[in-house]
Amino acid sequence: MLTILVVDDSKTLRFALSKMIEKMGHKAILASNGEEAMHLFKRERPGLVLLDVMMPDTDGYTVAQQMRRYRIDDWVPIIFLSAKEDDQDLERGIEAGGDDYLVKPVSYVVLSAKIRAMQRIDDMRQRLLQLSQELAQANMELEIQSHQDGLTGLANRRFFDSYLAQEIGRLRRSQGWLSLLLCDVDHFKKYNDGYGHLAGDECLQVIAESMRHACQRPTDIAARYGGEEFAVVLPDTDPDGAIVVARNIMRNVAVRALPHAYSPTSLHVTASLGIASVRVTPDLTNAALILRADEALYQAKSGGRNRYFIYAGLTARRADEDAGDTLKHIEG
Repeated sequence: MLTILVVDDSKTLRFALSKMIEKMGHKAILASNGEEAMHLFKRERPGLVLLDVMMPDTDGYTVAQQMRRYRIDDWVPIIFLSAKEDDQDLERGIEAGGDDYLVKPVSYVVLSAKIRAMQRIDDMRQRLLQLSQELAQANMELEIQSHQDGLTGLANRRFFDSYLAQEIGRLRRSQGWLSLLLCDVDHFKKYNDGYGHLAGDECLQVIAESMRHACQRPTDIAARYGGEEFAVVLPDTDPDGAIVVARNIMRNVAVRALPHAYSPTSLHVTASLGIASVRVTPDLTNAALILRADEALYQAKSGGRNRYFIYAGLTARRADEDAGDTLKHIEG
């Protein structure tokens, strides 16, 4: 059932049209002038408007334009009513936002046919809108999937590379701080071989969740770098801030306490991290920053695992979670 707004200064015509509309099974609401029409249009939100062209206060063309401006994103069929049968009047009505034109007196058969035609057009429009929304949703999901690792839900390597380059470019202008963390699950091959691939996947998901929770800002991006390696990009983050994130990751992993009977390092799953913190210079590249973080990660693994090294400038320093920070210089 449609709610149809009838706008005409003739009480007799309003009554006749309302009876026709009710006979068709629709609801009629009546207005005698443009001001009343706009009030009902805003309050009742009709599905169709029958609008007289000639009214004493405001003509129908002006009222139609007001209706179109009020519901700019929502199409409501407007059928003009006029005693004149002139091509110029029809053209002006379409330009004003009307969809069809009826000459008074209006017959029941013609009015019923016009309303059914408008309903069909609106049904097709609604289907197209629905298909458009579904397509937009599908495209959004595909866009997300193209940036997301299927197993862990973190950003994938492709997005990581793109985002890191983007932030290097952005921070190059201000020579701001940029930190990169590389994380490797300690003795993951032994874990995978001992517990099976399904358990290995669950282990990676736990590590991913630990990294996700350590990222406090929308600009901090955790990614699956490859295999059992992960990465975190921390824009506008100095060495001290990067250390906080690294410690949080290690703490999150420790709290989960996944048993690892095959690890020579710990009875539970642990992770080693390498951090590179730099002020972005004009010559900095993805590869150069990754190389520094990878070298720091190598030092963490060589130093006994379950710890992190931070590479800031030409100096790397090691810190055990239990023993506290100590300094160790490596050649840059």
